[in-house]
Amino acid sequence: MKNYDLLIIGGGPAGITLTKNIKNKRDIGIMRPEDHSMIYCAMPYVIEDLLPYEKTLKTDSIVTDTGADLIRDLAVDINFENKTVKTAKGDQYDYNELIIATGADPILPPIAGTELDGVMTFKSEDDLKKILDTVNSGVENVSVVGAGAIGIELAQALNEKGIKTNLIDMMPTVLPNMLDPEIAEAAEKELKELGINLYLDQRVVELKGDSALEAVMLDNEEEIASELVVFAVGMKPNVDFLKDSDLEIAADGILVNDKMETNIEDVYAAGDCVQFESGITDEVISGKLATNAVAMGRVLAANLLDGNRSYKGFYNGAATKVGKFYVGGTGLTEKLAAEKYEIVTAQSEFKTAFPIMPFAKDVKLKLIVNKADRRVLGGQIISGEPVTDKVDKITMTVQYGLNVDQLLDFNYSAQPYQSFYPAHNLLVKAAEEAVKKLDS
Repeated sequence: MKNYDLLIIGGGPAGITLTKNIKNKRDIGIMRPEDHSMIYCAMPYVIEDLLPYEKTLKTDSIVTDTGADLIRDLAVDINFENKTVKTAKGDQYDYNELIIATGADPILPPIAGTELDGVMTFKSEDDLKKILDTVNSGVENVSVVGAGAIGIELAQALNEKGIKTNLIDMMPTVLPNMLDPEIAEAAEKELKELGINLYLDQRVVELKGDSALEAVMLDNEEEIASELVVFAVGMKPNVDFLKDSDLEIAADGILVNDKMETNIEDVYAAGDCVQFESGITDEVISGKLATNAVAMGRVLAANLLDGNRSYKGFYNGAATKVGKFYVGGTGLTEKLAAEKYEIVTAQSEFKTAFPIMPFAKDVKLKLIVNKADRRVLGGQIISGEPVTDKVDKITMTVQYGLNVDQLLDFNYSAQPYQSFYPAHNLLVKAAEEAVKKLDS
């Protein structure tokens, strides 16, 4: 048994961020059951042979070089009154302050057949190994359920390996939490051109087979031959081992305030195991992204070192790649914004470089604007070149409450290889279009 000044349960983005920011200023133990911390978002690229498997594994030194002890074990019980943690190996650790950063696990839907061989989710190192083994065994038909970023990236990877790949989603468009239909349209067309079979606005109701998966049944009674089905339909907080404790836990995770404090003194939580609110509407929304976990970890680390920072909420800026297109979104989609605000939308469309340059590609941006105060509530972008920098600019606009009138004064740079002509800027042009609508 060892006593730690600060004990962190969980070795994902939140836990690693905490150890790196606190370093040797506190006596830290960080506990994780997995053999390795993974770069989860790189896993699809291993499947399509863009990266070697080893590149997705973070080295233990990312923790140990900070001066923290790495404990390879699973927390199974916490006594908050006595400040002790018991593990699967039968050990016990004492703490002065505890951080719960146990992350979230992928969801399997409550349908018949999920126990069959060939049914899985996609998050862990074991999941990656299983898919690689299946791909190498000569599987011919695969279905991916969930057309969010993870599902789309995985479907493209499997398709790239020459496997007949089906992508299924209950929503009528791909990336429904990121893109509005008119922005998603080009991405859908690209997926079809890549050879991926799209089944949108359809729900999986049953998985068929004797001991191993043979087919996926849709709600329209269509059967899709599949020897492997991977569900990427959402995440649930990994907090089941705490459900009988005094810790306050809601549907989407542990309840914390903007300091990452729980209802129990000296106990904090951060990352995907936490429930939190939108930074725009102050309503509870899902925000299970590594970037959110890192931001929470930074806030908590500062406060544990006598700082006074607050976490402002989820904006959920995100991006992915669909064939030749790069897409991203942040804040509220048009559909979500219209449920709470009276809005206008505006678009701009230019080139990624001076149009005279032979490699210039199309880029389109959309803004969602609140009529009442003219603030930007969200935005989306699709381009022939990477978009994360532009998504981040829109996130800053949303996060700091800028309105479209202020964006008209935005000072921007221009260069033939990297931007449209100096005469205009993608964000400023969309703001101009929004102002025209608002003032008409």
